[in-house]
Amino acid sequence: MSTAGFPQAGPDLETRQRLHPLSPLLNGAKSIVVIVAALSWQTFNQLGAAHFAAVVAVLAIGVVIFSVVGWWSTGYHVVGRELRIAEGLIWRRNRAIPLDRLQAVELRRPLLAQLTGLAELRLEVVGGGKTEAPLAYLTVQNATILRERLLALSGHAAAPDLPSAVPVAPDTPLFQVRNQDLLVSQLLTPQAFFLPIGIAWVATQFVMEGSWTFIGIASTVTAMAGVLLQPIRRVLRDWDFRLGRDRETRLVLHYGLLETRSQVVPPHRVQTVRVNWPLLWRPARWLNLRLDIAGYSLPEAGGDDKSSDRLMPVGDIAAARTLVAAALPGVDLTALATSPPPLRARWLHPVALRFYGAGLAPSVFVTRAGRVTREMTLVPYARIQSVRVVQGPLQRMLGLATVVADTAGGRAGMARDRDLAEAWALADELATRARQARDSIPPAVPTPPFVSAPPSVSAPPSVSAQPAAALPPAPPAPPAAPPTGAPVTPVDETFWQRPSQP
Repeated sequence: MSTAGFPQAGPDLETRQRLHPLSPLLNGAKSIVVIVAALSWQTFNQLGAAHFAAVVAVLAIGVVIFSVVGWWSTGYHVVGRELRIAEGLIWRRNRAIPLDRLQAVELRRPLLAQLTGLAELRLEVVGGGKTEAPLAYLTVQNATILRERLLALSGHAAAPDLPSAVPVAPDTPLFQVRNQDLLVSQLLTPQAFFLPIGIAWVATQFVMEGSWTFIGIASTVTAMAGVLLQPIRRVLRDWDFRLGRDRETRLVLHYGLLETRSQVVPPHRVQTVRVNWPLLWRPARWLNLRLDIAGYSLPEAGGDDKSSDRLMPVGDIAAARTLVAAALPGVDLTALATSPPPLRARWLHPVALRFYGAGLAPSVFVTRAGRVTREMTLVPYARIQSVRVVQGPLQRMLGLATVVADTAGGRAGMARDRDLAEAWALADELATRARQARDSIPPAVPTPPFVSAPPSVSAPPSVSAQPAAALPPAPPAPPAAPPTGAPVTPVDETFWQRPSQP
């Protein structure tokens, strides 16, 4: 990102565009809510209703004026293969965002934006820890046109002119979550499952004590609200989830209730796909799919859901098979086989050893782990940034090692507790397949360079001559997943623990 000034508009340069005139009001409204919430109840009692309203009005006017000044000094335009944004009045800030680093473009519509017909455009780039260029707010039509143009430029395709109305072909639907299933799935979470037990315990204490203080009641209500907050947020976030594919074979996601989101993700930008099977969902045979995109790197525990995007909030194995094939073309979820760690690894995993495994599919590196919540991670070879072989103290005693395949911002694929010779052979094979996969990508698709990280343990001389076939040979290329509605061979629970055949 550069800080050089923008050139003046000329005959060959695009005129700098402004945000929508209602943007200061929408941005100011959020600030006003925060200010009012910060003013305590004690302040209201001291000033009275009339004076308190006057203070809020003065602060609101100041916030709106400040927002108007910010809107007046903010502009954006596309120059070559860069999106340039200028903002600030006293302290000018000019940003140039290379579009070849663009990973995904998201169109958000908070509640106020939905009421006014506006939208916010967010760009996610490689290595970004936060949204690089939030443009708030544009009309829905202008935001859609700009998104199509930026995605076209990032893919080295012909980009339409920004001011013109670009007809966007309707998406080809692939999957839609039933809101009833979404509600039931969130009731089958540990938070909702144990909430009645907590309520019964509190009620029992209240009956036995015979009295309850205000602090005790407030603490109990706050704790219960905190427990229910996460499932409620998931329902509001994933409400009416729909996934389709546009004419450029890109994934298009629509979801949200109070804040609707529309996101476009090119398949070659997907770093990792994760398949989760929670314990309480197994009777209903439901799965959860998530995909990692470079640029979505904020930790999920921090309260932001940008660490990875949902690919399927809840669905069955047939839908999961179709969506995995859409995100990773040529990958059949039901045909992925893995081999377990050696038996001596049971000293590290006495109960869950049979749920660990790793395998080399034709186009992805497959790992699985977890007993309560089973998880399978699919890492495309072309997305692997580095390969590491690591050993802990207990692993050295048992002659084991873990192979880690790192990606750009996504979750790494980890083959845990493999035989040491097998681990080195697997790391060498992964590095080879990663180079071959990147070499096979057309030059028009920008990909980050591959860096082979030095291993954290030294390879013994006898291991360096080990052939790359320590793992079972990769199975033949499976057929592509059938379209939605096609018959799918049922897959039972053994799919998650089935080892590769030697």
